[in-house]
Amino acid sequence: FSFLLKLHSDLDKGVGTVKYTLSGDGAGTVFTIDETTGDIHAIRSLDREEKPFYTLRAQAVDVDTKKPLEPESEFIIKVQDINDNEPKFLDGPYVASVPEMSPVGAYVLQVKATDADDPTYGNSARVVYSVLQGQPYFSIDPKTGVIRTALPNMDREVKEQYQVLIQAKDMGGQLGGLAGTTTVNITLTDVNDNPPRFPKSIFHLKVPETSHVGSAIGRIRAVDPDFGKNAEIEYNIVPGDGGNLFDITTDEYTQEGVIKLKKPLDFETKKAYTFKVEASNLHLDHRFHSVGPFKDTATVKINVLDMDEPPVFSKPMYTMEVYEDTPVGTIIGAVTAQDLDAGSSSVRYFIDWKNDVDSYFTIDATEGTIATNELLDRESIAQYNFSIIASKVSNPLLTSKVNVIINVLDVNEFPPEISVPYETSVCENAKPGQVIQTITAADKDLSPAGQRFSFKLSSEASNKPNFTVHDYRNNTAGIETRRNGYSRRQQELYFLPVVIEDSSYPVQSSTSTLTIRVCRCDSDGTIQSCNVEAIFLPVGLSTGALIAILLCIVILLVIVVLYVALRRQKKKDTLMTSKEDIRDNVIHYDDEGGGEEDTQAFDIGALRNPKVIEDNKIRRDIKPDTLRFPRHRPPAEDNTDIRDFINHRLQENDVDPSAPPYDSLATYAYEGNGSVAESLSSIDSLTTEADQDYDYLSDWGPRFKILADMFGEEES
Repeated sequence: FSFLLKLHSDLDKGVGTVKYTLSGDGAGTVFTIDETTGDIHAIRSLDREEKPFYTLRAQAVDVDTKKPLEPESEFIIKVQDINDNEPKFLDGPYVASVPEMSPVGAYVLQVKATDADDPTYGNSARVVYSVLQGQPYFSIDPKTGVIRTALPNMDREVKEQYQVLIQAKDMGGQLGGLAGTTTVNITLTDVNDNPPRFPKSIFHLKVPETSHVGSAIGRIRAVDPDFGKNAEIEYNIVPGDGGNLFDITTDEYTQEGVIKLKKPLDFETKKAYTFKVEASNLHLDHRFHSVGPFKDTATVKINVLDMDEPPVFSKPMYTMEVYEDTPVGTIIGAVTAQDLDAGSSSVRYFIDWKNDVDSYFTIDATEGTIATNELLDRESIAQYNFSIIASKVSNPLLTSKVNVIINVLDVNEFPPEISVPYETSVCENAKPGQVIQTITAADKDLSPAGQRFSFKLSSEASNKPNFTVHDYRNNTAGIETRRNGYSRRQQELYFLPVVIEDSSYPVQSSTSTLTIRVCRCDSDGTIQSCNVEAIFLPVGLSTGALIAILLCIVILLVIVVLYVALRRQKKKDTLMTSKEDIRDNVIHYDDEGGGEEDTQAFDIGALRNPKVIEDNKIRRDIKPDTLRFPRHRPPAEDNTDIRDFINHRLQENDVDPSAPPYDSLATYAYEGNGSVAESLSSIDSLTTEADQDYDYLSDWGPRFKILADMFGEEES
């Protein structure tokens, strides 16, 4: 609150009848006036760099009538400067360059520092420049700030970069002045001050006589320490011996001289050539002509070789790609080799067997095509590296070898799985939304860039109010609680099926079951006790699936029981079938029997009336002790048509000489009751044995010998 000046009107008698007012720049905010005395004060500090002057207006007014006593007066308050600002380099730090080998005083750069103080008042804004770091290489003009070289012939090949520290100080550089600094990075640019030089005077080259015209047969190089276009070299062959057979060009990347063949070589005609090569700069600097000629010369000696060369592959190495699980026999690439000799022999290819891995591929001996020989699995072997050998047919001992690298590309065949652990815990006092476990996924396949795994609950668990899965979309997910508290007494373990999908094609997914154990914890969430039981539950059957399987087993058991009961009922119904429906079972034998000995294998009682009970059955498969004719029971009342039919057939078999000497069983289906079916065998026929002649049985061979003996005894 500083006093600046005092206003006074001649009409002011000092009795309080005059009031002073102030208006203009800063009135009321920067300056204030005493209405009675006219004293003007500054109510805050002033900064000349912010506002150098203020224009104000003052007036004397009558207190009673409020009318001006005098015209309004205008005056200016000018802020006087002090040295409160240091010089600043607004454009720093600086970057500059100067050619190497420049003379002393060569212009580099001009820097400028700005001082915000008043340059018209004192030395507050008078700046002086100086070099704090960078002597003796560079100097600066203290008044203008121009930086110049201070040493002659600075060589870029010796040192290229310089960092110079410049200071600007006000008050004319006197003690107490304020200072500011900046950095200037100076680079020496290259000039062509060095000629090219060959590192040796003679270059020896060996060239096969079968080299093709236009092919590169060798390289020579001259060294130039300059940079860029100043180091560009031009090579020329000096006319002389053999120079017309060769040409030389410059490799623009390496600045080497590439010697090429212009005409074919013949070992039998000439075995060696000698010529000179000259290297010179393309861009000369006239300032350095006095240094000497900017060129150099070397001698090149070429020896022509006479030799039979092996085949040459078209590439130094072959790289191929194939997807895993590619069918066997699929061609994945080919190698090519040529015989560069004059004879140009054919080439044969084969694999250089070193281990069993090489057997995964085969090569066509003539075409050089490589095909798969076995199914490939990237997860087992991701890359195969083997050698192919090419040999000439005309000279199999001349071989060449090339490496073949086959990269097996991945196919998305494995689903992602949860990384261990499969088990976690939850506190009984857990709150809803609490993250109890963060899970990640792993995939056996080669994950491409940007591979994403998504996590979610299985459909069967998404509706349960226990836990949920929150996918963070960064290949991790959190298991969150959905209930307010859990009870070990009600349920100790929860099984949470989590479905994981990858983002590759085709999409693979898997379901992993996470075991969650309920534990007792303190108020801070520290676990205090859990039942010690190792539970590791990989992907398995859910509770619903187990219940479905048990229901299926129960249904199968019921079906079996019903089937057995129906079979028993059916068997019982068969035994209770009507007695009129009597049928016999025909049994077929593939072996040749012994006549009467086989009659016991079946029961011919089905042809008899079921009401008739035979008390005495005669076995017909053994020879009787005494010849005894069966008793003929009077037939019961039966159907006469059936009886007449059976008697008719019986008589036909009795008199038939070609009838076999064993009983044959004929099954007849008939209706009616009371049919008495006696034996239909000719042995028990109603006709007597005297009507038959059994001598022919002995003519039938050894198989019927027993029958022949039995009936022969009966006749005797």
